[in-house]
Amino acid sequence: MADTLTERQAFMILNDLPNIGPITLNRLLQELGGDPRDILTADKRRLESVRGVGPETSAALLNWRTHFDLPREEERLAQAGAVFITARDEGYPKMLKEIHDPPIGLYRKGSYLFNQPCIAVVGSRRTTLYGQSVAKKLGAELAQMGFCVVSGLARGIDTAAHEGALSVGGKTAAVLGCGIDIVYPPENLDLYRRIAETGAVLSEFPFGRKADKQSFPMRNRVVSGICEGVVVVESDVKGGAMITARFAGEQGRLIFAVPGRIDQTTSHGCHQLIRDGATLLTSVDDILSELNYLDGLRPKAIETEGEPSVLEQLLPQLDAQERRVFDCLKGGSTLSIDAVASATGLAAHEISAALMMLELKKLVSKRADGTFEARS
Repeated sequence: MADTLTERQAFMILNDLPNIGPITLNRLLQELGGDPRDILTADKRRLESVRGVGPETSAALLNWRTHFDLPREEERLAQAGAVFITARDEGYPKMLKEIHDPPIGLYRKGSYLFNQPCIAVVGSRRTTLYGQSVAKKLGAELAQMGFCVVSGLARGIDTAAHEGALSVGGKTAAVLGCGIDIVYPPENLDLYRRIAETGAVLSEFPFGRKADKQSFPMRNRVVSGICEGVVVVESDVKGGAMITARFAGEQGRLIFAVPGRIDQTTSHGCHQLIRDGATLLTSVDDILSELNYLDGLRPKAIETEGEPSVLEQLLPQLDAQERRVFDCLKGGSTLSIDAVASATGLAAHEISAALMMLELKKLVSKRADGTFEARS
């Protein structure tokens, strides 16, 4: 039967086999040529020649039919209106491929393809009104600027961040620590549905898998892996958000922490992160500043005679709104957001989002007086 499987079906089988981690699966793919079907048809000796594969793992791979019911899983996908995507598909988040243990596949509900930069906003389930307000405000402002807001659909900070992004019609993605058919907490069913309608709900776990102490940390590494940076709004020193921040550090992502009251346990984790070197966050401008600084440290492409300039390469990648805003500025004008609105007819939030993307692409810079100009 393995010979008649499609590549996607083989990836789904491998992803859902018990007790085989993503590091081992990625190593098997690398050493056996990259086709997941070859892993399912390999013999015991070949499998165990791969580092990290012992008798228990090889037995699970050789007897995958006893662990996985492919027709049932595909029927569940159809009934749920979900898809299974692999790292070779367009909708698989690009930054997630960079981490050392990416999932070989993800279950997804929603059509969002992660073509915007992502920022995670995470924090405690037991939160204060201050924390909820900050998270919702950050979610809304980041979404207005064109970011996709990523979180875990949990109570408290996660819920507020998702709600903030949705309140302005922005993009948000929820990464689950359980199967995609399980809504946890159950009171977030409506939020789950709204995210799936305009953004994406993701899980690396098979249908029916309940959340546990192992699945939540696995989920947290995906949350940080998708994103340019992670914002911790409220957390105690042992909260799940601290695990997400640790993964972010290991993955080379930016880490931001929102300060709070010194007598609130929900702020102790954030204060520890700040002491350890995380960026103290007071507004979304802090995120933009760090992203621009990081981009300044990245190697620049060397232009040679006859090759298109960086500007010529970037212009075709601009969407319609970004191009209209850039065209207003490229003649040397220095304009405020109101002036750009007057010239383009775009709404202020559309202009803010376009300017943010143009800044990240190093095509536009913000002056000290708050006006914008095109970079020469």
